[in-house]
Formats: sequence, C-alpha cells, structure tokens
Amino acid sequence: MANIGIWYIIAQILGVITICFEFTSYQIKDKTKYFLITGIGSFFWMTMFVAIGIATGMSTQLSLILAATYSTIRNLVFFRVFSKNTPESKEAGLNFLLVMIVVAIVAGTATVLNAPAEVRWLHIIGLFTALAFVIGQYLPGVHYVRITVIFYAIIVLLTQTPLNILYGDFRWNIMGILIEAAKILSVIIFYIRYGSEPKTAQLKFAKP
Repeated sequence: MANIGIWYIIAQILGVITICFEFTSYQIKDKTKYFLITGIGSFFWMTMFVAIGIATGMSTQLSLILAATYSTIRNLVFFRVFSKNTPESKEAGLNFLLVMIVVAIVAGTATVLNAPAEVRWLHIIGLFTALAFVIGQYLPGVHYVRITVIFYAIIVLLTQTPLNILYGDFRWNIMGILIEAAKILSVIIFYIRYGSEPKTAQLKFAKP
C-alpha cells in the first residue's frame, strides 16, 4: 500500500512537469521549438500514466500510455522534420503525417466502439478533434494548432470527469483536467500577448 501511495505522488509530480511543458509550448511561435517542447511534455505525460498504472493497475492506463507514446513520437519526428526543413524532410514529414492520421483513425475507432454507449458520442467528437489537432500541428502558421488544440483539449478534459463512465467508477481526474486546462489557458494568454501585434503572431517558414 505504501508503494502505491509513492507511485501516485510520483504521478502527480510528473503531471505538474507535463503542465509546465504544455503551457510553455503554446507560448512558442517557432514551429521547431514548439515540437521539441511539446514532445518532451508528451514524454512526461506518458510517464505519468505509467506511474498511475503502477499505482492502480496497468489495464486501466494502457490506452492512455499508448496515446501519450503516440504523441511523443509524433512531436519529436515533426521536430526533426522542421529542423532540417529540406524538400526531402518535408516529403518524409508529410508521409509520416498520413501514417499518423491512419493510426489515429484506427485507434480512435477502436476507442469509440469500446466506449460505453452513454458516452460514445463524446469519443466520436474526440476522434474528429484529435484528427483536426494532428493536422493542425503540421499546417504552417501558429493559428491552426492553437485553434484545434482548444477543441481537442475541451473534449479530453470532459473525459477526465464523471461524464465519462470508466469501469463503473465515477471519478474526477484532477491532474488530467489541469493539463488540458493549461493548454487552453496558454492559448488564451498567447493571443492576449500577441493579439495586438498580428504580424508578430505569424510564423514564417516554407510551407510543407
């Protein structure tokens, strides 16, 4: 029981670290740096779920661990693509994006089919917002990713509340809510900081 308590505390610490990286990432206008910071944040997000799994059981966290791993790999590959910024790297990045979309569709469809009927609608919306976010990340400029992440974060936030019935357990995942809220707050602050300077909020790089 003591070990369970320790791993739960570790999970909360990893969650706080994740919040710091996620909040920081949406203050960054440079696409390359954004992918690096959010990729590191996704890694800590994944380790948070691993720690929760050790504390409460891996069966309930496996899908979340896989989702966070998917996010980590995607962001770090995109970081490499935009770092090189060559025709070859952009073509490879586009091909990788298409693979990631297929993976997201397959995994998202499985999640929808396995979700309780009462909240299946939530997971269907989540699938579409997740696809929009993945595509928005790759599109040029700073606005697509920030607009899509707002909708995606809202849906993910709802899955961390009793609205989403998991294993008959009506729980509030406070850390999960805080992580998604941090993304939304960061986007709001970004536009407050740069809204009066529209040219400053534009990212200049070659279209992929």
